[in-house]
Amino acid sequence: MPDAPVADPTWGVCRFCAVAVPPGASKCWECGAPEPIAPRDLPKLRGGTKRRVQTLHFLRSLIVVGVVAGLAYAMISLAISGPPNVPDPLTTAGTWTIGAGNFSALTGNITGGDYVQGNFTTVAPAGTNIEVAVYNSTQIVQFVEGQDPVPQYSVGPADNGVIVFAAPYTDTFTFVFTNPYPPATHLTVGVYIVTTYESNVGDDGFG
Repeated sequence: MPDAPVADPTWGVCRFCAVAVPPGASKCWECGAPEPIAPRDLPKLRGGTKRRVQTLHFLRSLIVVGVVAGLAYAMISLAISGPPNVPDPLTTAGTWTIGAGNFSALTGNITGGDYVQGNFTTVAPAGTNIEVAVYNSTQIVQFVEGQDPVPQYSVGPADNGVIVFAAPYTDTFTFVFTNPYPPATHLTVGVYIVTTYESNVGDDGFG
């Protein structure tokens, strides 16, 4: 008895969307079009069917190449540029408006030995004063509750001043800018504040 013919293991092509179709399939697994082009008939393609299949193959190859190129560009760009640079909350500049008897605050994590430096100047009305105090994560809770903790660092009251605070340990520190005038005065103070977080790595000036 002669051996049964061996099925052609070569995949065919959908005559509509040109996707590869498994051997022996009666329709395209992707678009459902019937009568895929058998492997043995692929070399015989002519006319519009041949052009459509070639065009769709070219477009698919182009998409794959584009995706690979895009991923390669993204990976190379990330390797060159490094991790994203997220601004530190303790590095800022701007004019703050603080109502009489009120305060504004700037909070961020500081690694022990690192420091924050900057300056402030009251601009409206010029010559008015503010106070600056720095509290650790425990002291700021006490301050907000109306207690009077001894700050880690303080400046003023003054109409301008320099801020240089070196963190003695790693913690979350809050810089509190207070308008010292009683609420009854209704004296709102505008103050221009600049702060910069500085790392102490390789700096012999602190720590």
